[in-house]
Amino acid sequence: MCGIIGYIGNRNAAPILLEGLKRLEYRGYDSSGIGLIKRKRLAVYKKEGKIAALERTLPKDISGKPGIAHTRWATHGQVNDINAHPHASFDNRVAVVHNGIIDNYAPIKHKLKQDGISFRSETDSEVIANLIARHYQDDPEVAVQNALRQLEGTYGLIVLFTDNPDLLIGARNGSPLIVGVGEKEMLLASDVSAMLAHTKQVFYIEDRETVVLQKDSYKTVNTENSVVDKTIEKIEWELDEIEKGDYHHFMLKEICEQPETIQRAYGGGGRLLPDFGTSKLGGLNLGKQDFFEIDSVITMGMGTAYYAAMIGSYLLEHMARLPCKAERASELRYRNAIVKKNMLFFAVSQSGETLDTLSAMREIQHRGGRVLGICNVVGSTIARESDGGVYIHAGPEIAVASTKAFTSQVTVFLLLAIMIGRMRDIPASLGKRYINELTTIPGKIAFILERKAEIEQLAEKYSKARSFLFLGRGVSYPVAMEGALKLKEVSYIHAEGFSAGDIKHGPIALVNEETPSLFIAVEGETFDKTLGNMEEIKARNGRIITITNSDNERIRELSDDIFVVPETNELLSPLLTVVPLQLFAYFIASILGKDVDQPRNLAKTVTVE
Repeated sequence: MCGIIGYIGNRNAAPILLEGLKRLEYRGYDSSGIGLIKRKRLAVYKKEGKIAALERTLPKDISGKPGIAHTRWATHGQVNDINAHPHASFDNRVAVVHNGIIDNYAPIKHKLKQDGISFRSETDSEVIANLIARHYQDDPEVAVQNALRQLEGTYGLIVLFTDNPDLLIGARNGSPLIVGVGEKEMLLASDVSAMLAHTKQVFYIEDRETVVLQKDSYKTVNTENSVVDKTIEKIEWELDEIEKGDYHHFMLKEICEQPETIQRAYGGGGRLLPDFGTSKLGGLNLGKQDFFEIDSVITMGMGTAYYAAMIGSYLLEHMARLPCKAERASELRYRNAIVKKNMLFFAVSQSGETLDTLSAMREIQHRGGRVLGICNVVGSTIARESDGGVYIHAGPEIAVASTKAFTSQVTVFLLLAIMIGRMRDIPASLGKRYINELTTIPGKIAFILERKAEIEQLAEKYSKARSFLFLGRGVSYPVAMEGALKLKEVSYIHAEGFSAGDIKHGPIALVNEETPSLFIAVEGETFDKTLGNMEEIKARNGRIITITNSDNERIRELSDDIFVVPETNELLSPLLTVVPLQLFAYFIASILGKDVDQPRNLAKTVTVE
């Protein structure tokens, strides 16, 4: 959730670390800090609030090497300067930045206090610094290894030693850590975006591994202290992909990128086979016979990825005729879930580091289940540890509220459903129709985006509402929930998504003139029933906003406001209907003056449970 970066090399670390912190801002944070060594003395600067607040406290001539830096998302202890990272040990010989949660920090802290060690902060992370210092005699590596053996929980960790300025030590367990290999310099960070301006050559630290960095060398060892060989990979992203360009916010930029990102999701690697009415997805590690043996599917994710997983379950069930269910990974992880030989699981995560989803995946694999990943970030933990999977190729997503990753995840599920469906149930003619329609989606989204001023006017009209209901049926039900999530994420307005059929079983009590109801009503199996639900809202003086692809006269009579998206097959409609909802949330948040890209209390990559 937080962001960390470390640097060792010949250059002044301070500007490199600050630049890296700014690249990590999108992950969500409430304080930041930087630690440097100069003439074997440790200098730590940290500040509550944005990185700009930290910069105002720094000396103009700040310098030092090596160095570490951090953006904190509070878990243990209030948001203030003292609890910000880096944390120095009681003797100032050790400094750490830490992502994750140490589950057994309390008994360790109690024991260290009994030994006469004092603490400055309320955090679990300061325990790590003091524990390493307690073990530190003359070998930094041994001190870190001995301390790690006592820790229980998750960590992405970088350790700085004031009397050993020629090295940095990193360690990982459950929280991402990546090494960037430069020219006579090394970087260590939780995200490749923090180092992209300096190197594209990286390798990934796995759980329970420790890495020792010097400016021109590295060594990675496991818990048995055996050296682990690492393969250096090249990051394909370009620096301008993580810049806003001419847009005011990353969120708007990423909404507007969806015609291209959806096209990449279905076009990458020749994924469409239109002559055969099917698709081809490399990396699944499954043969054709395997797909005939599958008898049920579970899709899982958290937040936006969960709603994409829900749509995926609809698509797979309808096209592939497989019993399919979407699960919240955090719930599946702690249930005594049924895992059988012929079940197939999909783990959906933009970052590929979502701890709830990663933990659920590992539990399923432990029980002998097969899990395929659907991820955006190449080289992420879920991508590496899953039994196979598909990259969505959405490119870096910087805004905390996910938009383009959602539609790319849905696109990949559509490809999977067509592919498996063609093997099991649907004829070539129908597969061709699905594929032909999919290739029209980018142009139809571009048409919606050309009309975004209409959505902005709607946002202006409804920006004073304090609560919204989002309603849909069938494949539009998860779209309704995703629309509600987007609105509350970035505007802080209360919003709830419901199945429109469920409205009369309780939620209709919330309907009044002050609470608008936003319906997704698309032509298809449940269209007439959705109209009936709109009638129920109208009969109680509720205001109705409708996103539809229909020119039905009755829908216009029932709606106070309407936005019409281009026609498409009902199963593909989420790719269109979600775009006005994303824009609606964005414009309301902008009108209200909210921090659209970095909403309060949220983090882009959730690496704690």
